Amino acid sequence: MNEALGKHWILLRGLARESSHWGDFVPLLQDAFPASRISLIDLPGTGCYHRKVSPCSIRAIAESVRHDALAKGLLETPVSILGLSLGAMVAWEWLIRHPDDIAGEVLMNTSFADLSPFYMRLRRQSYRDFAELAMTRDIFRRESRIVRLVSNRKNRYEAIIDEWARIQKARPISTKNALRQIVAAATYKPSNSNPQRPILLLNGQGDRLVSPACSEAIHKKWRIELRAHSWAGHDLTLDDGDWVATQIQDWVAQLIKKR
Repeated sequence: MNEALGKHWILLRGLARESSHWGDFVPLLQDAFPASRISLIDLPGTGCYHRKVSPCSIRAIAESVRHDALAKGLLETPVSILGLSLGAMVAWEWLIRHPDDIAGEVLMNTSFADLSPFYMRLRRQSYRDFAELAMTRDIFRRESRIVRLVSNRKNRYEAIIDEWARIQKARPISTKNALRQIVAAATYKPSNSNPQRPILLLNGQGDRLVSPACSEAIHKKWRIELRAHSWAGHDLTLDDGDWVATQIQDWVAQLIKKR
């Protein structure tokens, strides 16, 4: 096993989200890996790059993110990547194309077009929400819809909506970039190459955006370990960041024991 596993984490967010949306998960991961470095990279079209045009393919997004990591000096040694949803697709493509960059990956609530049908990759019950999101220009209303779609922590909705609305006002992702990311995610079909580094899959059984069966399909095809949360929604780190950090910590510890 690569000696660098868990020593430097790069975190990649999902569709139309940026690094600030990791919220209080980052210190939880740091507590789980106190000696490790944690780096946050925004996908093109989001966060500090919200004025850039997002590519329409996962391959192009992955190459852009890798170029950013190289420019920032983050790839001097192999990194471990934690990716959520679209960010996990980017992480997978990065690993397949540049395995020497990667020590290992943790992929949360993701899906591939060649393994799961569209109605599982975007669950039927979320169609109405997406239609309303596309039509509304009210930031607070839009973020309220997004939070209710991706999270099952109802007791935290109010605080999260306020915070996410503030993020969107500060660094708005354009409708154009959101649509380009949707196209990239919807059409992503990775190669059949076997990943050359250890991978852990995490999903939430309460995910109302992407069916948990999508992670199960990846697990079955490549025989990758899958750990499921009993009630969390699509945004696993938002709903139960402690659980995610614990699973990652345990997974890394088990791999170290097998050396």
